[in-house]
Amino acid sequence: MPRDQLTVLAAFAAVADERSFTRAAVRLGVSTSALSHAVRGLEERLGVRLLARTTRTVAPTEAGERLLARLRPALENINGALTEVGRLRAKPAGVVRLIAPPLAVAMTVSPKLARFTRDNPEVVLDITTDDDSRRDLVAARFDAGIHLGEFLQRDMVAVRVSGEQRAAIVAAPSYFDLHPKPRTPRDLTAHRCINYRMGAGGVYRWEFEKRGKPVTVSVSGPLIVDDVELVVRAALDGLGLAFLFEEPAGQHIARGKLVRVLEDWCPPFAGFFLYYPSRRQQPAALQALVDALRV
Repeated sequence: MPRDQLTVLAAFAAVADERSFTRAAVRLGVSTSALSHAVRGLEERLGVRLLARTTRTVAPTEAGERLLARLRPALENINGALTEVGRLRAKPAGVVRLIAPPLAVAMTVSPKLARFTRDNPEVVLDITTDDDSRRDLVAARFDAGIHLGEFLQRDMVAVRVSGEQRAAIVAAPSYFDLHPKPRTPRDLTAHRCINYRMGAGGVYRWEFEKRGKPVTVSVSGPLIVDDVELVVRAALDGLGLAFLFEEPAGQHIARGKLVRVLEDWCPPFAGFFLYYPSRRQQPAALQALVDALRV
């Protein structure tokens, strides 16, 4: 149904309810003449008179009553739907669909998840973990995503949800009992390394930088996995060198279970950001998530 036709039907129902063009016009915020013209146009299109008019009274005809009997429930359903949707902006409620790499979820969402769900009991957070998550949010029907700042598109609204990050190249002491420590990234080609597969993007090539000079190295080793926890476990078991972020590696380094190397080749870089397409008509549930995760 065209939008203008629905508007005219709603105007007709208002006149029938008020039994007055004047009162209906005030209720709808339009002029009496515009309202009369709209109803008259509806009657002409249908070929029947819907309202009987006198100088004092307006009342539905038999045809008008029949139309109202079918029209009122439909208008009530539409108004109910609009009211329900309106609540999504007024109060955090509904589903928020989020996509992010597993590590980003572990570092930025998981620590705050319990409080968020407790503070927003009517919000359902639907999380998809995917390393290959730099996709079109709108086309894939996600409300927001989380990724490293360097990967964000310029037309996205971005909110920082972590501090700066650093890479940590680590291995177990038992590994270094049998292998010399690498001094430069190029030395890694002679080492057993644990490879990480980033979704459909393929195996990650280790990235380094020193004095503004970037270096990328393709490493090889006994294992290729797509789970950071497996990378950590394999490194702890002495299978080879691993490329991790400082946070998941830090506790193991502090306990002496992992040894860090090439630290001077791992400068800080922009951390994780929550991003979404627009600030306009932002649902209250998404705003609640933004407020909960921002740092």
